[in-house]
Parts: sequence; structure tokens; C-alpha cells
Amino acid sequence: MRLTSALPFALMLATTPAYAARVDDRAAIAIARPRVEIVDRSLPAKTVAAMLAPVDAFYGFWNNGSQALLDRAVAPSFVDHALPPGRPQGPKGPMVAARAFLGAVPDLRVAVTQRLVVGDRVVSALHFTGHFTGTFQGRKGAGQPVDFIATDILAVHGGRITDNWHLEDNLTFMQQIGAAG
Repeated sequence: MRLTSALPFALMLATTPAYAARVDDRAAIAIARPRVEIVDRSLPAKTVAAMLAPVDAFYGFWNNGSQALLDRAVAPSFVDHALPPGRPQGPKGPMVAARAFLGAVPDLRVAVTQRLVVGDRVVSALHFTGHFTGTFQGRKGAGQPVDFIATDILAVHGGRITDNWHLEDNLTFMQQIGAAG
């Protein structure tokens, strides 16, 4: 088992509608570095590195909405196994979600609090934070803090994420922005 620790990372943020969390790709990846990482010792280091490169790009993508990071992360055959209604399947789906989310929470940050690497899977416990200053489903934010968790199970093959099973605490998010009681 290998454990790593990420250093705190603070940045000044610009505010623009869809990609407000404008940090460069390198900084976006650094923000999402896992606080704890547990790796199956039977996996060769080269295999682990190849698996984690697209995963790091994927979580960096959620910090800045970069098409380049998304392209590095997901395979053309990417499947979202927990696809919400109205979101397109495939590589376009995460971009649609990121545009909506970064439009609502321009300073959105995702931190990987814990990551497990086993076989061809990477399981990540995620912590999303920011402020609702944009618009979401017709509701205008007033700076409400956003703080919720999610969990991803990613399958990685051929250097790209091929599958994602995810669960977000959407109820907490909706309560925090005043859209649910």
C-alpha cells in the first residue's frame, strides 16, 4: 500500500460564465491531487502511472473545464453508467455537465480526498466546494457556499477512462443553493 499527501493549494480565481474557475491545466490537476492514495501492490508502477494519468486529467478538468484535459482523460467510447436525464452519453457528457456546473459555481473546486487503485479500476472519494454565484436551472446564486461529496468508480483501459459509475450528493447541493427544502 502506498499513501501520499497533497499540499494545500491556494489560487486567485477569475470569474467568467462557463469556465470561471480559470486556472491552467497544470494547476487544475495539482488542485485535485489525492490527499490519500492506496495502490494495489501487485500492480506494476508503470501500469499505475498509465492508469492515473487520465484520472488526474479528469479531475483537473472538473477544476477548469479544459477540453484538452477532457480529451486526455476519456476514451472516444466513454460510457457514463449513471447518466442523468438530458445529458449526452459519451465524451460530450462531462463537458455538458462541467459547463452547467462551472456556470453555477464559477469557483468550483474538486479535491480527491481518497483514491484506491485496484485492477483496472480507480475509486475516488471527492469533495466539491465553491460558491453559487452563477445560474443553475433558472436560479441565480447569491454567493451561497457549496460543499458536497461524490464517489467515482472509473475503469481505465488503453490510457483513457472508458467507464464511470458515480454518485453525487445532489440533495445537499440543491439544499445549499436553495432549490430543495
